[in-house]
Amino acid sequence: MTSAFRRAAIAIAAVTSLWLAGPASAKGPDSLADLSAQVSDAVVNISATQTVETKRKGGGDMPGMGPGSPFDDLFEEYFKRRQGQGAPELPRQRKSSSLGSGFVIDPAGIVITNNHVIADANEVTVIFNDGQKLKAEIIGKDQKVDVAVLRVKPEKPLKAVKFGDSDKARVGDWVLAVGNPFGLGGSVTAGIVSARNRNIDSGPYDNYIQTDASINKGNSGGPLFNMDGEVIGINTAILSPSGGSVGIGFATPSNTVQPVIEQLQQFGETRRGWLGVRIQNVDDAIAETLNLGAVRGALVAGVDDKGPSKPAGVKAGDVIVKFDGKPIRESRDLPKLVAATPVGKDVELVIMRGGKEETKKVKLGRLEDGEKVASREEGKEKSEPTSPASQSALGMELSRLTDDLRARYQIKDSLKNGVLITSVDPSSSAAEKRLQAGEILLEVNQEPVNDPADAVKKIKALKDSGKKTALLIVANGQGDAHFVALPVE
Repeated sequence: MTSAFRRAAIAIAAVTSLWLAGPASAKGPDSLADLSAQVSDAVVNISATQTVETKRKGGGDMPGMGPGSPFDDLFEEYFKRRQGQGAPELPRQRKSSSLGSGFVIDPAGIVITNNHVIADANEVTVIFNDGQKLKAEIIGKDQKVDVAVLRVKPEKPLKAVKFGDSDKARVGDWVLAVGNPFGLGGSVTAGIVSARNRNIDSGPYDNYIQTDASINKGNSGGPLFNMDGEVIGINTAILSPSGGSVGIGFATPSNTVQPVIEQLQQFGETRRGWLGVRIQNVDDAIAETLNLGAVRGALVAGVDDKGPSKPAGVKAGDVIVKFDGKPIRESRDLPKLVAATPVGKDVELVIMRGGKEETKKVKLGRLEDGEKVASREEGKEKSEPTSPASQSALGMELSRLTDDLRARYQIKDSLKNGVLITSVDPSSSAAEKRLQAGEILLEVNQEPVNDPADAVKKIKALKDSGKKTALLIVANGQGDAHFVALPVE
């Protein structure tokens, strides 16, 4: 073997050795025992009990004859007859319990868990690693990000853990999950961050950390740690046909829950920012119709008359592409940014209107106030009787809104404008976009329509002008509107 060949062989062997060995971190940590010992005492079990009191007249439950049994109606009739003879009405209590996990963030006794773990519980008990059990007070809870803040009163300071920066977690980073799976007690599992910003359609602010660390029933509310022992997520959900771990678990990022926890601690409730707009996704057809240049932003499908965006001049059909200096790549980015922004702050919205950028200034309202107003407002106005008439367009049969049709399709009285879709051709583009009978066509290319003939006329005008797509605003019977782009046939 020549010296040159020998040197080349040695070089190849060295490279091969390095490739096989790889960096030390590639094989994962040698042990997680030290980390587990460091954090486990701060992780707790949560026992939540709900007591429901019902009443049955004239007697008690028969053994094995609970509600829903084949004999239930028979016994109810028997008890009613006895009640008529003066038999007393007896109370009946039923208890249901749930088990979950949580963790201490303040030695004085502040404990965090999922909202769904405590739900409507009448009594919550926090169980510590040493067996100590303490009754908990619910300081506040939030369904939207599924978090609850509890307070216990310990005799001495508790072991606590701190939050880390979930934005620094990278796909492939090692993580540790600690919790109470299936009520077994403190259990530790490890894995990696499998994905970030995952949307599983569980709420308006979905941006879960996905992990393959085993998470099962009972792990809910427990912490997901990074290798520094910081909580970067709250284990919240699993994706599994069997209900057990299949290696896909989801944790709410610490940066999402921390502002909510602070609000719950300070006010006992959330105080989220509110724009007062209804939004939807932008697809390729809508982007082309509105001259956006690319699929981006959040399309404004409607503006609340009492919301902060109305006086700022925001309109249905605008596309919000920036909020407070941050780009909106897709519609679900906007609610998360707005909710995390302080109520009352003046923010700039960059919108696309008519293919051009415009800037609007909006003083954010409070989401909870907007929700209260919306829940109180029910339309009382009746539409004026009109003579029935129908027209066909884009695979849809369109009719005037009459009282008979309103009743048939359960159309809200406050929906006074638009034309009713009474049928959809199953082979049409309208059917592909899931339009259906009972929905109301409100606008064609951002022009209102109140008569079927008017809608057909506007669609024909688009076709005659060489347009390829008609941008429609369609609402359901409750008034929730969205944009639909259909090819002009």
